[in-house]
Amino acid sequence: MNETAQLAKFTSEMTYAKLPPQAVAVAKQCILDWLGVAIRGAQEEPAQLLRSVALKMCGQGEATVFDGGAKRTDAVSAALMNGAASHTLDFDDLHNPSIIHLATVVVPVAMAVAEAEHKNGKELLTAVCAGYEAGARAGEAVIPESYFYWHTTGTAGIFGSAAAAASLLGLGAEATNMCLGSAGSQSAGLWEFLKEGAMSKALHAGKTASGGVFSAYLAQSGFTAASKILEGEKGFCRALSIAPHLEKITQNLTYEDLKIQHNSFKPYACCKHAHAAIYGAQVLRSAHGITPDAVAGVELKVNSITDYLINNPAPQNAYGCKFSIQYCVAAALVYGSVGVAEFSAEAQANPALRSLMAKITVTRDAEQEAINKADPDKLASKIIITLKDGHRLERQVDYPKGDPANPMTWEESVAKFTALAEPVCGSSKTKALCALVQNLENADDIAAEIKKIF
Repeated sequence: MNETAQLAKFTSEMTYAKLPPQAVAVAKQCILDWLGVAIRGAQEEPAQLLRSVALKMCGQGEATVFDGGAKRTDAVSAALMNGAASHTLDFDDLHNPSIIHLATVVVPVAMAVAEAEHKNGKELLTAVCAGYEAGARAGEAVIPESYFYWHTTGTAGIFGSAAAAASLLGLGAEATNMCLGSAGSQSAGLWEFLKEGAMSKALHAGKTASGGVFSAYLAQSGFTAASKILEGEKGFCRALSIAPHLEKITQNLTYEDLKIQHNSFKPYACCKHAHAAIYGAQVLRSAHGITPDAVAGVELKVNSITDYLINNPAPQNAYGCKFSIQYCVAAALVYGSVGVAEFSAEAQANPALRSLMAKITVTRDAEQEAINKADPDKLASKIIITLKDGHRLERQVDYPKGDPANPMTWEESVAKFTALAEPVCGSSKTKALCALVQNLENADDIAAEIKKIF
């Protein structure tokens, strides 16, 4: 009982001194990864369109719009624009058990409020950890049942956004509870846009981020909301799932093992549900020197979520390709990598890639389903490649590159960040941002530090 209140109390009482060293290290990695995908993502059409509209309506403030320039605005608007930008490339992180891209709804909030309120680096890191905790727990309470219709980043993610903002505003347990209540009333995000490869996914992240900031400032003013928004009879969890897992909200609620410590990072710029198959394709390609013209057929054995979400043999645009496991695996076999460039118009038109896509079959597999049900952290797949010479190669992948059990190192995250940010910001600003994040606990005023760079 009172799950919302317990979660609010836990996140509101979180301090930097209570954080495990690993949580601090991962939080820095989350912020750096987010900055890279936000800065590069801001150059994409969905982010540009949203930003052009938002800038006409936003207020003045000290929160930076991370598009490579020096625009500054109010915290709500900055969270909206930066949250949306960071979700346009599908290169952002994922917490597997909750299936939430937590960085897109937590980090832009933490950055915007930290700048607006002149908070220090330790407070920023604490807010990020608080946000990941609340968002992940809300998501785990409704996964997998809600995922067919609801984009969890947009729905459960708003609790992470709200908790991060509440942490930076120094709200107590009761006020944080009210903040979560207002946030939950704004949760939204439907998957229907995927059929057309539309731009709504970026909007989900942006609105979720801004909604969390707005909810925190409302709570600070004394604005009231549902105190049992998660567990209530007409609350979030029961609205999104017939049999919600309410125990997940407070299970093992301890500082010894925070949710952020179980976060995954993306080496591939596409839906995370394709990553296990992509990683398997890369491993087999490298180990056996596979060339596209040597392939007779590819079978992908996947779980039900992967099947209904990204089993798309004929994607119509770049965003559709990011949600086509056939395209992503073919790209891995043809190009050897699946980054931003592999979704360009030129890459999509490659005859060798299109020919290979036609040879890929996707099968919903009971074994993969059982693996995911037993451990939601495993977004597993099996890839079987049959070569024209008769050889049959296969690889079961439970943890692709980037998962906590197969992690990206700090150095690999720096390389990813640099590749994304440097073409937009230049070398000196990119290095300065990286140094700031790496030594964030020493920053006295986030706004002042960002102004030194932009």
